[in-house]
Amino acid sequence: MENPQPVTEPIGQKRSGQLREFWFYFRENRGAVIGLSIFAVFAFLALFGPWIAPHDATMQFRTDTLRPPAWQDGGSWQFVLGTDPLGRDMLSRLIIGARFSFFVGVIVVSIAATGGIIIGLIAGFAPKWVDTIIMRIMDIVLAFPSLLLALVLVAVLGPSLTNAMIAIAIVLQPHYVRLTRASVMSELQKDYVTSARVVGAGTLRLMFVTVLPNCLAPIIVQAALSFSTAILDAAALGFLGMGAQPPTPEWGTMLAEAREFILRAWWVVTFPGLAILVTVLAINLMGDGLRDALDPKLKRS
Repeated sequence: MENPQPVTEPIGQKRSGQLREFWFYFRENRGAVIGLSIFAVFAFLALFGPWIAPHDATMQFRTDTLRPPAWQDGGSWQFVLGTDPLGRDMLSRLIIGARFSFFVGVIVVSIAATGGIIIGLIAGFAPKWVDTIIMRIMDIVLAFPSLLLALVLVAVLGPSLTNAMIAIAIVLQPHYVRLTRASVMSELQKDYVTSARVVGAGTLRLMFVTVLPNCLAPIIVQAALSFSTAILDAAALGFLGMGAQPPTPEWGTMLAEAREFILRAWWVVTFPGLAILVTVLAINLMGDGLRDALDPKLKRS
């Protein structure tokens, strides 16, 4: 009599089941679904903005300076959201500005997460004295207010969008280091790591193949929240004149250029501020949904 063969689930089917489970828990948070929808629109505008915008973001219509939105007296449907003090179309600048904000978020999170994960893994696997040195350096960085530290770094490097992204990535990196190290320390106590050591897995394999995949859930949530933080910090640096420089249609820079007209032309300040508010709120709501869906402790039975 033949022994029954163990039934193994195909990898593709297993992943499909995991995705269905993830979406089941994610969609239970309606705020997260709304946030995901808004983020999808934001990403679409960032990718296809130049083809969607009705005008060139830097084109100046000198005869239409500070024209109000179309629904207000004196407005024109040629400029749906009005124009700024130089006659540039607000809607076009907001759409193109989404590209810069999205670019900032992606680059900052990529740099901060990559560096933070590597340093966190080293801290988790290294001897005690190396771990102590790394964590004390991270504590020193965290002791400074994040925006102030980013401002100092940009002042040293020079005001530009690239330098602002580098500064924000450095400021956000300690959060990934601490989170990765804590996850690694927790995973090292489990049996599967001991088994991998017994069969002769090397340190690099233990770090990047055995342990890291099991630490990704909190890191993904942190990446989503850091995305919104990066957009906020970039807008703040742009507002202070230390980020993107005019005529770049970055939302923070748009606010800085328009602040002296806040009393006589409300739209030049309101719309960039709303763009920042809605985008950051959507990403934070999406991050909450990711946390609920990826953290086993928060899943409802």
